[in-house]
Formats: sequence, structure tokens, C-alpha cells
Amino acid sequence: MATVTHPPAGRLRAWMLEGLSDMGGKDGRDDGQDPPLPPGAPREEGRPWYRVMCLTGVDYFSTLGYQPGIAALAAGLLSPVATIVLVVVTLAGALPVYRRVAEESPHGEGSIAMLERLLTFWKGKLFVLTLLGFAATDFLITITLSAADASTHLVENPHLAGALHDKQLLITMVLIALLGAVFLKGFLEAIGVAVALVGTYLALNLVVVVTGLWHVLTAGHVVTDWSSALTAEHGNVLVMIGVALVVFPKLALGLSGFETGVAVMPHVRGDATDTEERPAGRIRDTKKLLTTAALIMSGFLITTSFLTTLLIPEREFQPGGEANGRALAYLAHAYLGSAFGTVYDVSTILILWFAGASAMAGLLNLMPRYLPRYGMAPHWARAVRPMVIVFTLVAFLVTWVFDASVDAQGGAYATGVLVLISSAAVAVTISARRAGRRASSIAFAVVSAVFLYTTVVNVLERPDGVKIGACFIAAIILVSLLSRLSRAFEPRVTHVALDPLAERFVRDTAHRTIRFIANKPGDRGLAEYRDKAEKIRAVNEVPSLEDFVFVEVTVTDPSEFEGALTVRGEVLHGRYRVLTLESSSVSNALAAFLLHVRDTTGRIPHMYFEWTEGNPFANFLRFLLFGQGEVAPVAREVLREAEPDSSRRPRVHVG
Repeated sequence: MATVTHPPAGRLRAWMLEGLSDMGGKDGRDDGQDPPLPPGAPREEGRPWYRVMCLTGVDYFSTLGYQPGIAALAAGLLSPVATIVLVVVTLAGALPVYRRVAEESPHGEGSIAMLERLLTFWKGKLFVLTLLGFAATDFLITITLSAADASTHLVENPHLAGALHDKQLLITMVLIALLGAVFLKGFLEAIGVAVALVGTYLALNLVVVVTGLWHVLTAGHVVTDWSSALTAEHGNVLVMIGVALVVFPKLALGLSGFETGVAVMPHVRGDATDTEERPAGRIRDTKKLLTTAALIMSGFLITTSFLTTLLIPEREFQPGGEANGRALAYLAHAYLGSAFGTVYDVSTILILWFAGASAMAGLLNLMPRYLPRYGMAPHWARAVRPMVIVFTLVAFLVTWVFDASVDAQGGAYATGVLVLISSAAVAVTISARRAGRRASSIAFAVVSAVFLYTTVVNVLERPDGVKIGACFIAAIILVSLLSRLSRAFEPRVTHVALDPLAERFVRDTAHRTIRFIANKPGDRGLAEYRDKAEKIRAVNEVPSLEDFVFVEVTVTDPSEFEGALTVRGEVLHGRYRVLTLESSSVSNALAAFLLHVRDTTGRIPHMYFEWTEGNPFANFLRFLLFGQGEVAPVAREVLREAEPDSSRRPRVHVG
């Protein structure tokens, strides 16, 4: 590849790109490429699974701050029954799905990577971009909604209500900025903060639950009053279950932690024998992480929905009520006093604020894995700190648009969560079917149907969610296409490797002027190469004594942006030397090959082209979409972009 001279990096640029070492064990280089690992090489050390569970837990467990209130508003007296349905779907549906996802995509890409393997070319890329749009909806709304709910707890605290009245938008912005600052400091510090926050929050919730259960048991009429009212309202158990199934989609936010649980998977420490190809220990411990988190959350969901329904007057759940969006905080103040209630408020505020950490980690793990590789983001998008700034600014915009309202963002949040879970269920269903696991494929198909039903119902009831998701999708696709257009003239080859015969051809020609002919392979008959060589000699007035080496590029998947280039040599018809290459783009591959030849031989190579027939604009579109088209001018432009010094630039001849 060409070596292009750049000015020395400034301190700010070096600091911004230093974040590459914080995610996924990268080595801090500023070229945006992951360091290659040889087969069988051990992966870098991560963190114990229970500590990483706390990172995803700040998202998953923090929903206790608002989930009981959402359940009470959606199901009323049926809240505990509807929550049990949610728990059954969690343990029998979402958990098995994501345990399988963890097994098949152990590098944190989740179901998106599984589905990407099923589709190729542009349809696959557009499908992945759509899923990334919903993932961005899920993760970004997690950041903004959690920060907004944290500010709600702060503003509605009895000691601070007067001083902070009408300051919710400003407080939410400050909380988002602080979250971004944590990731600018360094990602690994976030895990330590998450452990402290989750441990404290779960302990305080346990105190609230035990106290609430004690009050329910000592006041027996509470249970009988609830059961009598429930029977009077719904009649019998079958009706109750039916209604609970109908309202279940409104409780879908209780499923929000699974996607982030897989997204932070690269930080789970596995076994010493783990390799990047098969990190068995990481997979095993991630399954422990997912199962433990689901069991803890299920226990709290059932008990808290039961307690809040029995102990809090229904009017308090309504907008403007003291339990709206903070049901457990209401119980903490009511039954454990103002001091404990304030401590609980502080803990809830902190974990809700930091719930965005797992979402930010998910964004930093997903987006740099796909967009730069597709050519749909600049190279610096692989670095952590620039992306943290981008995501923080987008979170500011979302917060401002929704005026830091929790209710206004709930639909978009649920839509993002449900689309990702549905895609995961579909992915594991297809995977199980292809693996010949009939029983598993049927079970996962049923789970997929449940989640697809839930998604459709949620979209129909709250269409604002899919509209917001569509805005994210449109923005990602637009920015991606513009980025790909701006990067179209990069060499787009990460590495060039020549087989022994190809190396021999290049080494032999280096003793004289290196001359290549770019040839579009046809029937590869004797006449094809003889006529092409004679035509090139005549048009370019090359002496007959000069010899040529033919170079042929076969386009594989034109939607891929970059990749390694393997060059193979062969002798055809006993006299013509031919180098064959496979790439996503003819022009970029030829330019990268010429630069490689120059760098390895120290001589300037020449390549001869024929003009491409047809409309230049149509040929340019063919280049952008299908990797072919106007080969010669594009190859020359790629060379010009890669090598500013014209005296060192490989020569392009067209006739």
C-alpha cells in the first residue's frame, strides 16, 4: 500500500484516537483497523461476568424505577398478572433466544451479525442499516429516557421540588453530558461505577420489597380487598389471563436489557484457552450473565408490581400523581421515612443516569463494527471518543425535541427494544432450522411469533415509536450513502498478498519497465490475449520487445467496501502471464495493486487501459453500485488521492 506523509498528530487528535484501546481490546492505533490476530491466538483479558452484568444491569435493573408504574397504568388491578406474563415471556422466550445469540455471535454484534450472514449484496447492507437504525433508536432513547426519568426523580423529591421546578430539561442535558464525560475519560472505568451503582440499588430495592411484603402480610385485608376487586372487575381467571395477554405489549420495556447484555459481551473474561475464533469461556460466562440478570429482574418485577398495586392508590399512578414514574420511590418515602426515601431517590437517579452507559457501550460496539467496514462512515468512526461526542450531541437533540418527557419517548424505546428482540428470535429460528434442530426451530418460531405480535401491537398503539425509528433509519442511510460517496476513491484494500507465481512475475518485470494490461476476462482464449496485447502496443506505441503482464479483476460482492486483496498468478496458452484478483471494485483493486508493486519493487509500474463504452454518468453509477464502470479514470483518481506526489504515482495509460 502507499505510504502517505501526514503532518504530526496534534495532542487533541492523539487524545481523541487514543480511545481505540478502550473498546474491544484494540491497540490504540489511529488507522482505524483492528490489529490482526493469528489463528489460535488468545484474546485479551476482560472482566468477570458478574461485573459486566452490572454494566448491562444499569439498563436492565434501572427499569424498576418506572416499570411498576407503567404496569399499573396499563393493567390496573391486573398489573401483577400481566407482569407474570412478562416474566414467562422473559424466561421462556427472550432468555433462550439471547443465550443462542451469545453462542453464535460472541463478539458482541448480536442478532444483526447473524442476519447479515443470511443476506448478501446491497439488500443485506440495507437490511443491516435498517436494524442499526432500530438499534440506534433503542440505545439512544435508553440514554435520553433514563436521564429524563432520573431528572424526574430529582425534581419530584420533596426536599428539592421547589428549587428545581421547571428545570427538568436542563438537568437531563447535564446528566447526558456527564455520561459522555465518563466515556471520554475511559470506558473501563464505567464498569467499576456500574458495579457500585447496581449493588447499592438492588440492596435498597430489596429493603423496600421486604418492608412492603411485611406491611401486606400484617394487613391481611389488603390482599383480600385486591382479589375481591379483581374478581368483580374481570370475573374469572381465564378472563384475567386473556386481558393480561392483551395488555402485555405495553409492558415490553421490561425486556430492555437483553440486547445490551449481548452488546457488552466482548468485555466478559472467558478462559485462558479462549481464542477469537472460538471463545468458549466467554460464551459460557455470558450465558451465566444473561440468566442471572433475567432471574434477578424477574423476581423484582413480580414482587414490585404486586406491592405497588396493593399499597399505592390508583390515582397516584396517573400523570401528576406522586407515584407516576416513581412507584417504588413512593413506597420508600411512605413506609421507610423521608431519609431513606431520599437515599433511595439518589440511588435511583444515579442508576437511571448511568443506565445510558450500557446503551453507549452498545452503540460503541455496534456502529464501528459495521459502518466503517461498509465505507459508510469515516475511519475515525472506529475510535471511541469521537463517536462518544457524536452520540452525546444526538442525545442532546433528542432530549430537546421531546422536552425531556419520559412518556413521549416511551413508544420509541419500546419499538426499538421489540424490533431487536424480534429480529434476534427470527435469526435463531433460521439458525436452528439450518442446523437441522427441528424441535428448537419450532420452539423459536413460536417465540418469534410472540415477539412479532407484541411488536405489531405496540406499533399500532404507539405509532410515534416507529416514526422516530424511521427517522433514525433515514438519517443513518443518508449519512452512510454520503460517506460512501465521499470515500469512493480510497484504495479500499487493507492488505495485498501475492502467491509465489505472482511474486515471481512482479520480480521478473522489475528488472525493466513494469507494464500491466488491465483486462476484463472473457473466454480467456488465445485470441483474447493476443489481440489485446497487439492493440495496446499499437495505440500506445509500445515497442514489440516490451512484455506485458495481464491483470484481471473479478468483482465479488460490490456492496462490500474494503478487504484484503489476494493476487494469484498463472500462465495461459504457454506464453501469457496473467494475474487474477478478486475484489468489490475493479478500479480500487487495480490502484491498490499498483501501489503495492511500487512499494515492494521501488519502481513505478505502468498500467494500460481501454476506454469504457457508454454514458460516463451511467458508468460512474455502475462503479458506485456494482464496482465496475469507468475503470481507467477512477483508478487514476484513486491513485491521485492515495499518492499526492505525481513523480511517485503509478502511471495510467488509456487508449
